[in-house]
Parts: sequence; C-alpha cells; structure tokens
Amino acid sequence: MNRTKVTFNHEKLDLSCEIVRALAHPLRLKILEFIDQHRRIHVNRIYNTLKIEQSITSQHLRILRLAGLVHAERDGKFIHYSLNYPRLEIAESAVNHFYGRP
Repeated sequence: MNRTKVTFNHEKLDLSCEIVRALAHPLRLKILEFIDQHRRIHVNRIYNTLKIEQSITSQHLRILRLAGLVHAERDGKFIHYSLNYPRLEIAESAVNHFYGRP
C-alpha cells in the first residue's frame, strides 16, 4: 500500500484556523457585510445600525481584526473599520477550492 506523507505548515494552519473561525459566525458575517456596504465605517454606526450591544460588537470586531479580515484605523477618539479584501478573497478561494468549486 502506497502511503502519502502529510505535512502542514503549522504557522499557516494556525492562521487558517483563525480565519475560518472568524468567518464561521453569522453575526460576524453580518458585520462584514455591513462594513462592505459602507467601505469604511465608524464602530458606533456598526452597533447602532445593527442593534448589537457595544461590547458584543467590540468582541466580534476583535476576532475579525486578529484574523486579519478587517483593518482598524484610529482617528482621534474614533475607530473606523474597513475590510481587508485581499485576505477575504484568499479565504473565499480556499474554502471554494476545499469543496471542489472553482
């Protein structure tokens, strides 16, 4: 029987897990869609419009930021969020490839 040696780059695997974990929550997907509609948006507008508690919004944005899916930019006392489109496109491509879709 022919055996294939399976090896993983642990650093890339850890990052991939963080990205998939971040995308695997419906509220985080809703936040990403909302940011996409506005390109760059103030955090207060996110939680006020989506009617999410500020602390919950911050927790979800933190996960998205750590996964590299959003950029946070401080402007004085305000924080604006935008999407990291290249990272999201890579994640989408990887998931589609995993499931055999082009």
